[in-house]
Formats: sequence, structure tokens, C-alpha cells
Amino acid sequence: MADISSSIPELTPPDWRLLIAQTSIPFRYKEGHIHHTWAKTHFSRPELYLQPQTVEEIQHIVHTARRCRRKLTVIGSGHSPSDMTSSTVPSNTWLVNLDNFNRVLDDNPDTHGFDGPCITVEAGIRIYHLIAELNKRGLGLPSMGSIMEQSIAGAIATATHGSSLRHGLLSENIVSLRIMLSDGKSYTCAHDKNRELFEAALVSLGGLGIITHVTYAAVPQYRLHWKQEIRTLEHMLESWDKGLWDQKEFSRAWWFPYSERAIVWRAEKIGKVEHFDEETKQWSERWEAGGEELGKPPYSWYGTWMGYHAYQMMLWVARWIPWLTPYVERFVFRTQYGWEEGVIGEAVQQGEEALLLDCLFSQYVNEWAIPLHHGPAAISRLRAWLFRRPYSEHQIPISPAGVYVHAPIEVRVTDSSLHHATTQAPARARALLDTSCPDGPTLYLNATLYRPYLSRGNAEMRRRYYTAFEWLMREYGGKPHWGKNFVVGGGGEVEKGVNDVRIEGEDGESVKALPGEGEGVWDEMYGAAVRRWRAVRKRVDPDGVFRTGWLDRTVLAGEGTGENEEGDRYGEASTVLVGVEEVLEFVPDVE
Repeated sequence: MADISSSIPELTPPDWRLLIAQTSIPFRYKEGHIHHTWAKTHFSRPELYLQPQTVEEIQHIVHTARRCRRKLTVIGSGHSPSDMTSSTVPSNTWLVNLDNFNRVLDDNPDTHGFDGPCITVEAGIRIYHLIAELNKRGLGLPSMGSIMEQSIAGAIATATHGSSLRHGLLSENIVSLRIMLSDGKSYTCAHDKNRELFEAALVSLGGLGIITHVTYAAVPQYRLHWKQEIRTLEHMLESWDKGLWDQKEFSRAWWFPYSERAIVWRAEKIGKVEHFDEETKQWSERWEAGGEELGKPPYSWYGTWMGYHAYQMMLWVARWIPWLTPYVERFVFRTQYGWEEGVIGEAVQQGEEALLLDCLFSQYVNEWAIPLHHGPAAISRLRAWLFRRPYSEHQIPISPAGVYVHAPIEVRVTDSSLHHATTQAPARARALLDTSCPDGPTLYLNATLYRPYLSRGNAEMRRRYYTAFEWLMREYGGKPHWGKNFVVGGGGEVEKGVNDVRIEGEDGESVKALPGEGEGVWDEMYGAAVRRWRAVRKRVDPDGVFRTGWLDRTVLAGEGTGENEEGDRYGEASTVLVGVEEVLEFVPDVE
């Protein structure tokens, strides 16, 4: 019998213009929109740029996209310097921005058993807006990253974190969230409801659906009294496990390699206390001692017009004459901070304001998480490599010849194990794609390379630096920050057209590659957790509406790995995926 299947015409998806004309629900779109990251490292021109204002409008977008076989990518402030939100097929992609979906909805939401104040917001709210709303209510964020321009949904989607051994990822403060999947239905998720979906959505990478609502745990409003000091690198490493990170609630450092120094910044919260006034015989709230008056932070040369442009111009010149870089960095360090060890500034500021960091210029950033106790060894080896010491001192099989880097290398810490290894109920859910260490404190090293006046810089040098940096981090069991410019596992979008980096040991001897190269790298880093995330993603988005090119070449590159019933090549039984689609059932909200 003749095969007639080839004669059956392929069904043609409907025209989205006809579909939106059939309903009165607004479809707020723009054609010709050019999307770019904050650092202007990537640009794309999607077919449509959409800014919904209601849940009904979001649902309309999801239904229309699925029927028209379009991809949806949700974007926020674009602070990720990678091409995570830049489509590889723009003509087939709609970008959804939730900036106009940003209201505060409930001051007294269901806390799912958690103690303390919570607030429910629409997921497009920017962090600075959320902070302002919390402050009106006498509340604040438990912790935050270095910027507040992000949307709350964007911050939790990429495993954003602050720097404190008393806190973990920002997503750990999520009491519950509501996500709209590709079927157009909304699902409320928490530790006690749709938990598998909750654990996947806490670091969603934008690949599951559209997070529409977030219930966030807050704390009483606070101020921070902080001090920063210059320490030699040797002094900082000597004090690593002697109070450097746990003496104050918030601690972070910036390492300036060519200056052989670090800036150590530490802060403690100042809260409010009840005070009884003897004259009026009334109780009132006052700030604790030391927090009554806000103080201005010390003078910043970076913060002046002259300093900002002088530094950027010097970096631009050093782009063409790379050997000038160490001289530029030492000069800038002296001008900004001085040289001698000791306290160089302190202030009392509103809590979240004190935690902010001036990112200065457009930049590439590559941040990795490793166990905190490996910090001194990792930093010492990276220093030896940057200073072209003998191979025996660093054992990084990539040549450092001609490599010059920018400062600082940011050093931050968290400890998620405090919240997940608790015997108190309810235990906080751990995100499946949580980058932090599950069983102890985590160190984050962030290698920044500036792009003065948006220059591309030396791509060959950048790739060698980042490949060497990642080689070192992976030796210590590291994981890359999802939203940054990592090279391994398909993430190296900044390196297109650049020659492969030569991997060789001392005297040119070949070096065995680290395990888990290619599509297996994510299984090597995350084990069963990444396979569970892939299974959830496949279950909730069978048509691939939220599946992007970035996901395909990174975390989904090994999607089929681990489905062997007897066990996979990483030595783990893969029962988590055996029949997983039959057991992964989630309960939608009642409309």
C-alpha cells in the first residue's frame, strides 16, 4: 500500500492578529522592539514585545502563543549579561515583560506555616519598589543582592543571592508562588502544595511558565552599621576561618589582584526597640543605640564624574596596550581607597541601601560557587596563575601568557544548609537548581571583565581567563551562576568565533579533562536534581512554549541522560525518572 502520510498537508498555525481580534482582552504588544541586556552584551529583535497588566492578559498571551506555535521568553531588567533572554530565532519569539504587572496584593497572605510577616506581590515588581512598599509597613527584605533594579521574579529565577552566612538564596524567602503554565492554568506552589513544581520554580530559568505572584517573607525594618577596611591579601586569607565571615551578619570582600589587597566590608543590623518616655508616660519605637542618625558613606572617587570617566578611559587605553592594566588597577586602588591597612570608612544607612554595589561600567561577569573552606587554596592558586608563577604553584593547565584582568574579583558567602537541614517545621524547600552547597557554607568568586565604552575587548584573552578560572572552580566542585557568562556546558556565548583554548600541563604534557564535559556537565554538578528539573519542565511544558535556545544548549542539552532503569553513567540509580510523567501531577487553582 502506498504511503499517503506525505501527501497530508501540515497544519498551519493561525495568524495571531486574527486570534486577538476575536476577544476583548487587551493584547498589549509592540513590533520592532529591540531588546538588550543592561550591559549591552546582547541584542535581539523579537517578533513581539508584550507588557500585560492583568492575569487575564497573561493567560491570553500564553493561549495565543501556544496556538500560533510561538516561543515565550519572560524578561525583567536584563541585568544578566548572558544571552539567556536573547532568542536564537527572534522571528519565532515573543518577549513578555511584567513591568506593568507590579502591584502589592496582600499584607496578610497564607504563610503556609511560616512565622513572621509576609507580603504577596505581582511578580513584575522591581526590588526597589518592593523595598519601598515594605518600608511603608515597617518591614524590610531579609537579604538582597548587589542591585535592586531586578524584578522579584527575575531575581529568584537565576539563583540571586546576597553575602551573609545567616542567609542563602533570595528564593529561600519565597513562602509560595503562583505560576501560569503553558496550558494557561495557574498553579499555587509551596512547600506543602505542588512541592515538586515549587522546588523547580524556585530557580526556574524562565523555562517552566510565567511566575505571576510571589508571597515573600519579610523582617522588621532595619538599618545597617557598616565598616570597610583595607587588608593585604595575606592578612585576609589568614583570617579566613577566624571571624572574617561570621563576626557580623553581612560580610563581603573585593580582591584587587595587582594591588595584593582586599577591601573587607562587614555590617550588623540595627533594629527598633520599645522605649518608655518618662515625661509623656507613653511607649514608642526608637532605633537602637547607634542607629538614630543616618550617616553619609565615605567619599568615592568612582562616584565622581571625573573618577568614573578617568577610570573608564584608562581601561579603554589598556585594551590596546594590555600590559598597562596592572598599573591602571594599582593607581585606581590607591586613588579610591588608599594603601595602608586599616578601617577606611563606615556609615549607618537604611538596610537595603547599604547592601547595594555600584557596577560602574558594562561588563562580562563569571561567578562560581564552591565550598567556603576551599577559598584560601582557590584564591592562592588563581593568584599564582595571574602572576605567571611556575605551573607547580597553580596547576591550571592553561597558559596565562598575555592575560590581564580587571579588579575587583568579588568574594561573597551564603549558607543555605542552615535552612534546609533544620528539624523545625516547616523546613524550607531547596531549589532543584540551587547553586549553593547543600551541606555547608558557600563561597562565590566573581571574575569581572569591564567593557569600557562598550568595547568588546580581547575575546581570546577573555576565553583563556574564564576557561582557566572555571577549570579551577570545577576542581573544587563548583557550579556557575545561571545568569552570568560561564563558558562550560554550552554557556560561552561571549566566545563565538574564538579559537579553542589549549589545555596542557607543565612542559606541554597533555592533561586529562575534568569529568562531565559536554552535555553531561550538568548531571555531574547537580546529579538527580537536574534530571528532576528536566522532568518537571517536560511535564508542565510539553509543547515547548517556554523552551529557549539558551536552555537547549545548557541545562537541557543532556535531557535524555539518566533514563536507564539500571542506573546511569554517574553511578546513580535513575528511579526518579522512571515513570516520572505518571507521578508528576500538579493541582491547578480554582478559577
